[in-house]
Amino acid sequence: MAPAGRAVAIIAAQGWPRVSRRGSLLFGWTLALLGALLFTRLGFWQLARMHEKQAMLAAAHAAVGERVPHPLSLASDTARATLYDWGGGEGHFTSAPPVLLDNQSRDERAGVRAYRVFQPDGAGVAPLLVELGWLPVPGDRTLPAIAAIEGSQRVDGLLSPPPSGGLGNPVAMPQANGSLLTITLDLPTLRRALHAPTLAPRVLKLDPALPIGYARDLDILPNTLPPARHLGYAVQWFGLALTVLITALVLTLRKPGAHARP
Repeated sequence: MAPAGRAVAIIAAQGWPRVSRRGSLLFGWTLALLGALLFTRLGFWQLARMHEKQAMLAAAHAAVGERVPHPLSLASDTARATLYDWGGGEGHFTSAPPVLLDNQSRDERAGVRAYRVFQPDGAGVAPLLVELGWLPVPGDRTLPAIAAIEGSQRVDGLLSPPPSGGLGNPVAMPQANGSLLTITLDLPTLRRALHAPTLAPRVLKLDPALPIGYARDLDILPNTLPPARHLGYAVQWFGLALTVLITALVLTLRKPGAHARP
């Protein structure tokens, strides 16, 4: 007998413990249920994100459709920090450095969104960031220069929460052209970088009809997943959960040894 065969015979003779079919099924179903539970939770999370974004879009569309002008001081109302309003007013852009939000695509081109600090007229009104629009960034990563906007200006647009930063590190890096580059609009970080005592919790997405700024729109979900994509991912997660349970059921009902060759 070959050494390997002799070793197997010795182990069998000594009664090497074997896992019973019942134990295997219990272990397998435990893994299956845990996996199905995980996939189901991920599916419900995607559904929650879908409903959240649908509500955001509906609120933004309502504000844009009505275009009832609110004073820019409303941008500082913390009770409305996550809501959408149409705002407008007189004021001026400050001399603070422009802010460039990186990793922003438009028409499948890489670029940045430019922001400047706007100080509305009126005593005690907090300044706010105004989105001027999108600019392309070439392959050599030369950042665009953002021209100063002089004099008194009338601005109108959509007051909205800053775009979601995801998992980005909230750092505002000074650039050679005088701007601040960031991958997320973290307002506390920007207040420090801009040396601004205060900054409104909402930003103004400038009306595309105004003659100042760059290419822009009033899309509140740029570079993020739309609700339909979240629904698609939810269906995939629920499908995986169902597949795991069906597979476990098939393996349970299969007769022992049915897979073995005669």
